[in-house]
Amino acid sequence: MNGAVRPPPRRLVVGISGASGITYGIRALEALRELEVESHLVVSRAALLTLSQETDLSADDLTGRADVVHKLNDVGASIASGSFRTMGMLIAPCSVRTMGEIATGVTSTLLTRAADVALKERRPLVLMVRETPFHLGHLRTMTALAEMGATIAPPLPAFYAKPTSIAEMVDQSVGRALDVFGLDWSAVKRWDGLK
Repeated sequence: MNGAVRPPPRRLVVGISGASGITYGIRALEALRELEVESHLVVSRAALLTLSQETDLSADDLTGRADVVHKLNDVGASIASGSFRTMGMLIAPCSVRTMGEIATGVTSTLLTRAADVALKERRPLVLMVRETPFHLGHLRTMTALAEMGATIAPPLPAFYAKPTSIAEMVDQSVGRALDVFGLDWSAVKRWDGLK
């Protein structure tokens, strides 16, 4: 029917920047595959360095987890346009540099351009910011992004879930980030009230 409102396709943009914690991005891609959500991946050069330092995976191992992979400098890619419909974008992990670039709106790569698109189209943008401690500049940047509509979701452990491994803590953080997009991943342990 003409003029009918259609839900966005089950398609999510995933950005991986160079902060420590590349496992969050890896698990997000794996979760999206389990949830049958099409993933569009863009990875920064610094993220590939982090991949080599924090895992035994190759770049091909990482990109093989995504449905569609976009080159960092391909500003003509589908995800660079608001007319390409998605559920939004997750950046996991999100470096302070990436966060700052998004906040200014002066984007230099496809990763930050895709985030800018999510904001301008009023789609969810979730930033799993990886830094500690935060100085005032970081906090002001996060405030600016929150005012623009982004969700700031540092990957913090939820001890009520009684994690028994780092992998469980990672999955809980990733799953809670995916909650913002209305995606219910089975790896998340939900709070069920005091016992």
